[in-house]
Amino acid sequence: MMGTEEVLRLTVAALMARTGERQGDLAAGLGQSQAQVSRKQGGRAHWSLEDVDLLAEHYGLHVLDLMAGPTHAAGVLHGSVVSLQTAGMQQLPARTDTPAVTLVLDETAAVQTALEGERPARAADLVRGSHTLPFNGQPDAPAVVPSVEPPAVPVKSCVLCGQPTEQELEGFPQHLTAEDCAAAMAAATTPAPVPTTPAEPPTAAGTLVEPATPAGPAVPAVQADPAAEAVPADPAAPAVATAEAVPAESAALVEPVVPATPAVLVDSVVPAPAGARRAAPGYASGTLVGQIADRVHDVLAACSGDVEAAQAELIKLAIPDVMALLKASRVGGRYEHSEFPPTQEILRKKSQKGADEIWEGRPKWRNPDLFAAAKRGEDIEVTALDMNAAYLSALKAWLPIGQLKEDTSGVHDPKKAGVHLITPATWDHTDLPNPLGNRMEPGELWVSESTLRLLLDCARQDLTDAPVIHRSLVSGASEALLEKLRRALTESRKTALAEGDELTVAYVKAMYSKFVSTIGESSANRELRRPDWMHIIRAKAFANLWMKAHKAHKAGLQIVEISGTDELHVVGDWRTVFPEGRDLNQVKGKATYILGGKR
Repeated sequence: MMGTEEVLRLTVAALMARTGERQGDLAAGLGQSQAQVSRKQGGRAHWSLEDVDLLAEHYGLHVLDLMAGPTHAAGVLHGSVVSLQTAGMQQLPARTDTPAVTLVLDETAAVQTALEGERPARAADLVRGSHTLPFNGQPDAPAVVPSVEPPAVPVKSCVLCGQPTEQELEGFPQHLTAEDCAAAMAAATTPAPVPTTPAEPPTAAGTLVEPATPAGPAVPAVQADPAAEAVPADPAAPAVATAEAVPAESAALVEPVVPATPAVLVDSVVPAPAGARRAAPGYASGTLVGQIADRVHDVLAACSGDVEAAQAELIKLAIPDVMALLKASRVGGRYEHSEFPPTQEILRKKSQKGADEIWEGRPKWRNPDLFAAAKRGEDIEVTALDMNAAYLSALKAWLPIGQLKEDTSGVHDPKKAGVHLITPATWDHTDLPNPLGNRMEPGELWVSESTLRLLLDCARQDLTDAPVIHRSLVSGASEALLEKLRRALTESRKTALAEGDELTVAYVKAMYSKFVSTIGESSANRELRRPDWMHIIRAKAFANLWMKAHKAHKAGLQIVEISGTDELHVVGDWRTVFPEGRDLNQVKGKATYILGGKR
């Protein structure tokens, strides 16, 4: 069973994801630094009772709502659950960036009885469903104007978007993908058409006009004359009070409701979450994709439409923004990864500008036979291909979840990941690059999980022998730790490319590239230190490039050169092998040249 503070951390994470806030936004709202919030959410510091009060005030929730768990808190914030703070309040607290939802409460009877000295009025008498309760807890006669039962609470509400869901993760209701949340929110924010029917005139003073509208949840009725007997409202039809229905002597005790159209369904109006930014068209604010679109929209607006200035600002924000997206993507996840596990000695840099002991398998290779032919005077036409978003694709890699621990069995466990000390087999193919890259020194070396899996795959295809594993530092692993983040970045990039939005493309590129480069021993990122992840992801990008080269080779193309993370030079009709374009599964031609000549 989770402790109280663990529940609070999960609740705060769900509310941040629901509202689209980053840790910096929450820290500003609490009057604290972003580092303080990060430590408290990461379990390295404690949320105090004073912090709980500040959190409740920040999100406009009662403390009991905040401590009731993520599902309840997200539901209250979304408006789908009746809050514990409703009793005694005439209007729910409205944030400046949130459309206010005014609740007209039945306070006339309580005020009048207090004036007559029968019994003191109290907050609990103001909202009691369809009747007023005295101190003994027994119902009085029906109140002058009965309130309408609140809309039915959904059985389960997603802790991310607040919409009903039948899916669960780790015991918490949650949609499994950002796309599901977006679809659910889009459905909730599209009100059903309500036909307009002229209302019949009132039959007597103090009665309510009941327009003949389709059955649906009703809004709270406005109280009429307390001395007159009210006609109970039909729960199947929304009740609307006209100006003539409220006597002048009672007008001061009620809040007038004069809708311009027939009754608006309270539960069909989804107020913008606290702290949420305006979503760009086509996105649901609060989803990961929506947060990316909102950020670009807001920064561009702050820069008065200056694209260059907005791009420079977005690149500055890339690291904290991508870390906020990572945390939001892991809410409700099956595993909770370690953010600052002890760093093994082989993963430590030997100097400020030096390197650690991990060999990533960076490819840098040229085909000796083709270059020799070019020197003999043969004209060989070569096409340089560029792989799209190499590091973004590489986020789908097997990553260790917890602290790395030693394994000396010499057997690779596919359900674990880490770094491995191996002796690789010899590579005898002159027309294909070595999967280890341009390593010249023989003998043992430390490689990451991605490189080892590539070598084992080459062995299964009889390209070489399997490497000998001497020692491993591994932990339980998952290939889906960064999957939600990767999908959100991929979808944002794809949509931006389709719309010609190069600003968003540059922002997304800055986020995933800086994420990979700063999660090691970097002072630019203080929220995650996983040098093992950095090596595994970078090695995965190199492995993906090698597999592209192998695919081209099997299709009959000649491999001329391979370098970096995204450059592949081939001879032959590459369009029969690779689709052309800028999506992740496509490649684009950079240049065509004659080998040995000027490029």
